[in-house]
Amino acid sequence: MNTDKIRNVLNILFLILAVAAVIVYFAARDDFKLFLYVCGAAIFCKLMEFFIRFTNR
Repeated sequence: MNTDKIRNVLNILFLILAVAAVIVYFAARDDFKLFLYVCGAAIFCKLMEFFIRFTNR
């Protein structure tokens, strides 16, 4: 698979998880751990995309 396609998928996944984190933050105020897990997953996706971008050049 082309690295540009992988980066695009990771970026789309990051955006979806970021929106989900905002929704979870406001919808489930009593369960802050869920917000942290969703936000952590979004950050992990973005870091993977970042490393792919800079290791392929």
